Amino acid sequence: MAKEGYVNVQGGKIWFQIYTNNDNPHTMPIIILHGGPGTPHNYLLNLSKLVKYRTVIFYDQLGCGKSSIQNNQKELWTITRFVSELEELAQALELPQFHLYGHSWGGSLAIEYALLYPKKVKSMILASPVLSVPLWLKDTKQLLQQLPLSIQQIIIEHEEAVTTDSAEYQDAKKMFNNLLCRLESVPENVQYSLNHSNSEVYQTMWGPSEFTVTGNLKNFDRINDLVKLTMPILMTCGRFDEAAPETMQYAKHKSINAKLVIFEKSAHVPHVEEEEKYLSLLVNFLDNVEKS
Repeated sequence: MAKEGYVNVQGGKIWFQIYTNNDNPHTMPIIILHGGPGTPHNYLLNLSKLVKYRTVIFYDQLGCGKSSIQNNQKELWTITRFVSELEELAQALELPQFHLYGHSWGGSLAIEYALLYPKKVKSMILASPVLSVPLWLKDTKQLLQQLPLSIQQIIIEHEEAVTTDSAEYQDAKKMFNNLLCRLESVPENVQYSLNHSNSEVYQTMWGPSEFTVTGNLKNFDRINDLVKLTMPILMTCGRFDEAAPETMQYAKHKSINAKLVIFEKSAHVPHVEEEEKYLSLLVNFLDNVEKS
């Protein structure tokens, strides 16, 4: 069963959808935080299969998908307000405690929320997360070097000239984005999210591309604060991820209660690139957390 609705938050309304299974009334729900910033939840919808074991909650962050879009109010696009938005959702749904799943930028949001509301987060899954912008830039620039030198030069020239709106730059950026999913055919839900991302939110918070950060997240770095999080944490990434395995190993060692699983055939979306293995991992992790 699935139901949907809206919650009033600062700046507008956010849309949510809840998948429930009455056969598992005693398990704790999981809230799914999408990436971007500004990329709607659809590319994560295969995680709804977890409903066999527990309630699964999706929502579109303000500014994208089915939630209110206020592109003329850029002061709304801050991590502090998005943390408040998540708390408003949790209160509206009367959730005193829950598991938290954050993919990519959603991982940054999950960490920030858990630092502020640690007792509400039963466990956390950090999926290919942005933990430190400096480390993310180092890793994505290594990925960028996999592209032909001519494409790298186009990117450099347009970024230096601040002409990142040009068609040539956008085409070059698409070639980089193609590195982020290793499936021969991009799944429909993933493509939908890519096609419906809000570039205003992305550029305000992040910048013109994955490997160039000029927005208000440019100083984000929580790698040394992971030690403050005592709840069980599952970290996942792909072998060919923007969240590089070496960085994720470093993050694991900075944590006190974290487990890391690297998906050897995946890039940035192992939840679809190796779906069966990924879902099995999540089911076992969440089950073990609740049994402990």
